[in-house]
Amino acid sequence: MRNDTLYSIGELAKLTGLTVKTIRFYSDRGIVAPTDRSPVGYRLYNGDAAARLALVRTMRGLGLDLPTIRKVMDRELSFPEVAAAHAEALAVQIGSLRLRLAVLTAVANRGSTPEETDIMHKLAQLSENERRRLIGDFLDAVFGGLDAAPVFSGVMRSMTPELPENPEAEQIQAWADLAEISQDPSFRASVRRMAEDQAVEQARSKTMVPCRDIATTIRDLVGPALEAGIDPVSPRADPIVAAFTAHYARLLNHPDDIELRRRLTTRLESVNDPRRERYLQLLAVVNSWSAPQSLTPVFTWSVQALRVRTQQ
Repeated sequence: MRNDTLYSIGELAKLTGLTVKTIRFYSDRGIVAPTDRSPVGYRLYNGDAAARLALVRTMRGLGLDLPTIRKVMDRELSFPEVAAAHAEALAVQIGSLRLRLAVLTAVANRGSTPEETDIMHKLAQLSENERRRLIGDFLDAVFGGLDAAPVFSGVMRSMTPELPENPEAEQIQAWADLAEISQDPSFRASVRRMAEDQAVEQARSKTMVPCRDIATTIRDLVGPALEAGIDPVSPRADPIVAAFTAHYARLLNHPDDIELRRRLTTRLESVNDPRRERYLQLLAVVNSWSAPQSLTPVFTWSVQALRVRTQQ
């Protein structure tokens, strides 16, 4: 396209695919000014006008406003600087839209009331520092002030959600659910009892008795029994119970007697809180971890087996 050729506004419209009305609109605002006028006063444009209009259309498609476009066209602003600022603004908008999508999806899936929706929306809108304070308050309430607090630091880190900078909708929903669970007073009390029991065992045995070690041992021993359909109250369960109680006794450096088995029963009942498992499931979603294996069937079987063997 030659720059010395002049085009009427109608011809320019055909060249660019824009309407005459749109070109006149940009022309009136000084974004694409006419090069000359015909003897009767009609606007005339050279080939540069078509290129400018193409750039204007691109910038409009990217969402830039007309005042900003004019400054770019007049070289008052550099296009890379404008693009960077606009990209940053769009990132904020996208984050806001992700949040709205997650909340609305959760509301639709759960049939939430307006009050529940309001709580979920507020939890999802918390800043990173606010999220840390909220979970920090929960972990302090659960583990704070215990003699085993230094040892619990690793446990606290493993229970801390880290919402990514650009979370998926399901991560935002999981975070809102997790935050809600962490504020449940009865759940806090339940987890606190678990932590206190573990601290007491450490004091008695002079060594830490990790829940994960006990859970892994019971899972490995009881899992096959579940698959084989062994009734926890039947004599066939005796060697299985004896194996995991002996392991627990070694950890505590305590005889495998009725007292120890009752203590283990109480501990497994506490750990078998469905809210604890839900917390860990949500935590895995938020942190992009592999979904944890459900140990509810294993713990339930073990508690039933222990109860029948500790009755007097």
